Amino acid sequence: MLVKHQKDHTLIQVTDTQELIDPFQKSIQGREKAGEEVQPTQAFEKSTLIFPSGEPLPQCWTDPEYQSN
Repeated sequence: MLVKHQKDHTLIQVTDTQELIDPFQKSIQGREKAGEEVQPTQAFEKSTLIFPSGEPLPQCWTDPEYQSN
C-alpha cells in the first residue's frame, strides 16, 4: 500500500499494513519511492501521512479512543 508524506509529498510504500491500521501504533515502517532503486526501510510517524489522493488517514487507524469520542 502507498501513502504520501504531507510535507514533501514523497510516496511511501508501507511494508506492514497491520502497523498502518493499528491505532496503537504511532509510526509505521516503510520505504520512500524514489527512483528505481529500492530504498532502505525507515520509520514514519502516522501523523505525517496521508493517502496519495490527499485524504487523511481514517481516525480509526490513528486514534485508539476513536469509539469513545
